[in-house]
Amino acid sequence: MVAVWAGLCAIDDIGTQMLRRPLLIAPVVGFIMGDVQTSLLIGATLEVMWMGIGNVGAYSAPDIISGTAIGTALGISSGGTATAVALAVPTSLLAQQLLILYRSGIVYLNPIADKIADTGDFSKIFRINYIPMFLAFLVRAIPTFLAIYFGSDAINNVIKLLPKDIMKGLTIAGSIIPAVGIGLLMLMMIKKSELWVFLIAGFAFAVYFELSVLPITLISLPIALIYDMASENKTINARQNTEVIEEEDYDL
Repeated sequence: MVAVWAGLCAIDDIGTQMLRRPLLIAPVVGFIMGDVQTSLLIGATLEVMWMGIGNVGAYSAPDIISGTAIGTALGISSGGTATAVALAVPTSLLAQQLLILYRSGIVYLNPIADKIADTGDFSKIFRINYIPMFLAFLVRAIPTFLAIYFGSDAINNVIKLLPKDIMKGLTIAGSIIPAVGIGLLMLMMIKKSELWVFLIAGFAFAVYFELSVLPITLISLPIALIYDMASENKTINARQNTEVIEEEDYDL
């Protein structure tokens, strides 16, 4: 049942993305396992730990769905929050590699969809989406089932069997790719030159004033609100001036 729940969350992850957070995954696992209270503690701990995690640019983040489901289930059955966190992190990293293979593989469905689109049969294009949904379900459900069935020792043995060179390469790539992804995200979001001032201000708060994310966010909220209101008023005034000029030209 935990594996099926992880698979359903995987389908949600490529859709509405309403169930993919540890705060929502863990309580259901706890309900299945018969210990909701412990699952709430585990879910809150994993949520804080993975609060800022996400796929940015080309970066594929550790799989928090598999990590939460497996960590919560094994944590409830064998030790509590500390055990859950200790198992959730390596599990999410292992599942991350499966996600990379999955996302690389479904790319080959794009030319098939293009050929179907040329025929005008869009119902077939809709049905082709069931293939990645089914694969996403299996990518989360099967590892979750195997990990819970064989226990925490199986996870540790798999990690030990991985060659050191592969683990070193994954570590290096995991350090580089997030920077590339964040750079791509910044290029998409900070298109106006004046917005870079806010980035520099946030950097100064974090580095020179040694503030954490929460106080910087609280300081940024009123500044962002004022900027948004000023931008909106500027747009409204420009629109009104344009309408006045058009009316004067019409009168002439």
